[in-house]
Amino acid sequence: MRNHEIDYKIYGDDMQFVEIELDPNETVVSEAGSLMMMDDQIHMETIFGDGSHGGGGMMGKLLGAGKRMLTGESLFMTTFTNAGSGKRHVSFASPYPGKIIPMDLDELGGKIICQKDAFLAAAKGVSVGVEFQRKLGAGFFGGEGFIMQKLEGDGLAFVHAGGTIHKVELEAGQLIKVDTGCLVAMTSTVDYSIEMVKGIKTALFGGEGLFFATLRGPGTVWVQSLPFSRLASRVFAAAPQGGGQNKGEGSVLGGVFRMLDGE
Repeated sequence: MRNHEIDYKIYGDDMQFVEIELDPNETVVSEAGSLMMMDDQIHMETIFGDGSHGGGGMMGKLLGAGKRMLTGESLFMTTFTNAGSGKRHVSFASPYPGKIIPMDLDELGGKIICQKDAFLAAAKGVSVGVEFQRKLGAGFFGGEGFIMQKLEGDGLAFVHAGGTIHKVELEAGQLIKVDTGCLVAMTSTVDYSIEMVKGIKTALFGGEGLFFATLRGPGTVWVQSLPFSRLASRVFAAAPQGGGQNKGEGSVLGGVFRMLDGE
């Protein structure tokens, strides 16, 4: 196996973090900004790309980094290596309320496709790339559906999602339709496309998005109940508008805005 074999433990319920145990010289790679804490003798290093290409040359690294830019991620990732003689630990936290999902890529066919902001951390050797939606026209207008990340390898990877996570096992030919923001991840065997909501009245006045993802089995799909985009829109909708109006609405938000204004 080319990926490092790591052990882990997930703590918490709604605001989870994952603690990864590293043997000497074992390495885990993560997105910048996801570190929570680490033991002494953990060596932290910023690398170009995801570190999975090793001696693939600068051109291969540039291509991999360029693809990462298309997903809105940084050109760089961070590695954490146990440089000591005993076991050491490093922990990564979710950026918003939800769950952390451990995924053994070796058991999932060596590849999963996930939302572009779902990846948290993985064993070194897992490749973090880009999965393009085949129907580019639908993808451009489908929001989250156009570009997704793909995680490839045979090691452990951790993704995070908002709210409650529901795992759906699709039989061959079985089809479900999911709001594009609620789709977290799926195995590579799932046939995936984006469709526009039919009917102008439904699209304009239905209160939902204009697009949904159609997923056809066989394969496994992970769905989240609270996408971050939906959470953020509700927070902004409850924020004060028009130069101080509605500051008193809601005891918690109202108090926060009063503190920010110095009241």
